[in-house]
Amino acid sequence: MKERISDMSYTTVEIEIPEEMKPYIEIDNVDDVLRRNALLLYPHVLNKRISHGKAAEILGIPKLDLIDIYAQMGFCYLDQTMDKLDKDLQTFKELGLNEVTP
Repeated sequence: MKERISDMSYTTVEIEIPEEMKPYIEIDNVDDVLRRNALLLYPHVLNKRISHGKAAEILGIPKLDLIDIYAQMGFCYLDQTMDKLDKDLQTFKELGLNEVTP
């Protein structure tokens, strides 16, 4: 990699991958490295082991940039089911929070 995303410290980790995958892992484009690293963190974000904010902090970027990267990959920031959303909307209405005040 020719340049780093930020001035944070880095380490090297050895992982076992299929031989045919090697050309896709060895990248030197900063944007591709960022996307790869974001993907490595995504399962931990999805399983709520870390937050989007913590993942962004690890990557050295703003949280909204990470959310945008995930959105470009087709991952949703909000993970509510329609049932949960309907329940929240019903609660919202019951509390009278649906009325707009000037």
